[in-house]
This record gives sequence, structure tokens and C-alpha cells, in this order.
Amino acid sequence: MAQSTLSIRIDDDIKKGFDKFCEEVGMNPSVAVNMFVRAVLRENRLPFEISSVTNSFYSKENMARLRKSIKQMETDPKYKEFGEENTRTEVQ
Repeated sequence: MAQSTLSIRIDDDIKKGFDKFCEEVGMNPSVAVNMFVRAVLRENRLPFEISSVTNSFYSKENMARLRKSIKQMETDPKYKEFGEENTRTEVQ
């Protein structure tokens, strides 16, 4: 099988840390990158999640879940308003 060279730019400190990690687990950086590329091609996705959300509480999925819960509490008869703070308690 013919081979190609892949050149990337990476911060010196990150490269040193990556080289050290690879040495500790008994492989070289080329093997590690090849494993990554093969995983991407096999799974047809990056083998990890990428997110710009730093706090998962504000993720789209969680906000939808919160809105659904609030709507349920506002419409479900087993909940009633309690006090001026507009908090809800479950009716036993």
C-alpha cells in the first residue's frame, strides 16, 4: 500500500506532551495519528464530542428538557402554586 505524508502545525508544548504520552503507552505519534484517522473513517465521525458549550446546563437538550418540565408543572393538576415566590409543590 502506498503511503503519504501528513504535515500539521502544532504548539511546541502540546507536541512535547503528546510525544511523552505516546512513549508512555508504547507507540510513536505516527501510530497514534493513524489510529485516530482510522477511527474517523471507520465511524464516519470524530471519535469524541466537540462542543462549544462550556456549561452543559445551558445546552439545547437540557434547556428543552427544562422547558418541558416547567410546562408540565404549570399544567399538571398534581402540582399547585405555593406562596408568593411562585414555587410549586406536589399535591399528595
